[in-house]
Amino acid sequence: MTAEQTTRAAAKADRRQALLQAAARLFAERGFTSVRLEDLGAACGISGPGVYRHFAGKNAVLGELLLHVSDDLLTGAQHVAARDEPARRTLTALVRFQADFAVAHRDVIAVQDREMRHLQPAARAEVVRLQRAYIDLWAEQLLRVHPGEDRATAIFRAQAAFGLLNSTPHSVRRSPAEQSGRGALLERMALSALLAGPGDG
Repeated sequence: MTAEQTTRAAAKADRRQALLQAAARLFAERGFTSVRLEDLGAACGISGPGVYRHFAGKNAVLGELLLHVSDDLLTGAQHVAARDEPARRTLTALVRFQADFAVAHRDVIAVQDREMRHLQPAARAEVVRLQRAYIDLWAEQLLRVHPGEDRATAIFRAQAAFGLLNSTPHSVRRSPAEQSGRGALLERMALSALLAGPGDG
C-alpha cells in the first residue's frame, strides 16, 4: 500500500468512526426512527448519500455501533479476568471497568436500551450473544465471591448491577466534574450490592 493509499484508508476509518459517534448522539437524543441519513452526514460534514460510502444504510450504522460496543465490553472484561487475581479484586476491577464505560458512553447505553428492536436479525443475534458472554463472565466471578449461590443468582446479581451502573443516561450529566463524582459513587454502590450476603440488610 502506497503512502497515499494509507492516508486515504486512515481518513476513511476516521470518517466512519465520526459517523458512529454522531449516530450514538443523535439516536440517543432523537430516537432511531427520527434520525435521517442526511442528519448523520450533516453532523460529519458530508452529504446524506455520502454516508453510503461507509454504511449500507441507517440499520447498518446502528448494527455496527452496538456490535462494536458489545465486543469492546466483552474484550475488556476478558482482559480483567485474565489477570487471575483474587475474586473480590477481579470483581472490583470489573465494576470499575463498567462504571468508567457507562459514564463515558452515556449515549451508547441509551441507544442500546431503546433501539435494539431496530437491529437486523443477524446483528441482533450477535449482539445478544456478546452480551450473554459478558454476563456469564461476571457470573463466574460472582460465583467465586459467593460460592454458596447458584448460577441463576449470580446472573441476577450481575444484571441488577448493570441496571445501576447503566443508569448514567438519566443520572449523570455531561460535565467532567459530575461524571467523575457520580461515576465513583455508582462504582461504590454497585460493588456494595454485589458483595452483599443473602442475609445482609
